[in-house]
Amino acid sequence: MAEQASLSVQSEIGPLRKVLLHRPGRELETLTPQFLEELLFDDIPWLERIQEEHDQFADTLRTRGCKVYYYTDLLADILRTDNVREELLNQVLTYSRIPDEQQRRIIRDYLNGKRAAELAEILIGGLRKEDVPRKDNEKRLSHYIRDGFPYCINPLPNLYFTRDPGTIIGTGIAINAMKTAARSRESLILNFIYRRHPLFAETRQLWYSPEDGDSIEGGDILVLSPRALAIGCSARTSSTGIEKLAARLFVNNSGIQEILVLHIPNARAFMHLDTVFTMLDFDKFIIYPGIEHSIQVFHLSPSSKKGVHIQARESLADALKSVLKLPALNLVPSGGGDYFTAAREQWNDSANTLALAPGIVITYKRNFHSNETLRRNGIEVVEIEGSELVRGRGGPRCMSMPLERESVGGFR
Repeated sequence: MAEQASLSVQSEIGPLRKVLLHRPGRELETLTPQFLEELLFDDIPWLERIQEEHDQFADTLRTRGCKVYYYTDLLADILRTDNVREELLNQVLTYSRIPDEQQRRIIRDYLNGKRAAELAEILIGGLRKEDVPRKDNEKRLSHYIRDGFPYCINPLPNLYFTRDPGTIIGTGIAINAMKTAARSRESLILNFIYRRHPLFAETRQLWYSPEDGDSIEGGDILVLSPRALAIGCSARTSSTGIEKLAARLFVNNSGIQEILVLHIPNARAFMHLDTVFTMLDFDKFIIYPGIEHSIQVFHLSPSSKKGVHIQARESLADALKSVLKLPALNLVPSGGGDYFTAAREQWNDSANTLALAPGIVITYKRNFHSNETLRRNGIEVVEIEGSELVRGRGGPRCMSMPLERESVGGFR
């Protein structure tokens, strides 16, 4: 557990050197048709196959020189410290809204008897009511009323989308405030890892935290350059959250001087900006053509009163050229620009690319037309299988939280 690292992300495209993943586990076996909507899924993945696909994803990252860390390992590390274990369990039980103090005590005692690795799996995979030993013969009214839901601690089936709970920006971190109750405990766990694990010891700047309240999620945050971000105002990220983050970055020596806010349609298919728009190279982006002309663009910059100056922009391309100091750029249409192909492949996350280095991206193999379009535009495409991974509605970028990218020249 003694490992420390200087974490830094200055762009979307710097060579990826360290990343935080979560290998899908037993939390996916908690999905049943009646609870899919509540847990933000459209379908039920096949666990064995999704693990194989995720392992291929992790191996691909390693072969490209990236060190992979896993949520379960980092969580188990900190749970070996008694005071951390006690504090985290208390907060998890508070989140779980268990109304009966006696039942909370029984659950706490049960969990305290687990080894760190097993406890980490339970905190992610969930705890069924039937797995908790009963110490009384009579049920309380709260047990009868809540009996329709089988968990006393909810599972976190979305955690393999590690992009959303946290974002490294420069040399600091945003622990994001998740929009939905189904995912809010993901940020709680990451916050404990950030505060207690040596891996994050050198990451002192906290740009945002769940206590800030207004929702903001990592799938909406793109680090364009050492001085500029793009942030999606979406179904999951609020305008007030964006303003809070912007104000903090502008006044705290983050290096960020400009932020483009891209207001995208509020739809399940476009839940985050990175489901329709990602960075490929210094001057290349992939975009889902179905939303290109409906995006509203706003430019945020520091104001003289330590606030945020906001200006509407007419053109996404012009706004990007301005903040990146580029004479020209290439917006590559997913699906080759064909309406039906683009819509079908966008649903399978064709635009959710993960840059390994400038001009090199990971994509799902199934998005054939989008991948061929990328290649025709000079991008090296590294394909992975994703027939099960995509059932959670996320792609390679969604499944990764970059911890360190090399700085690259070429930004002005």
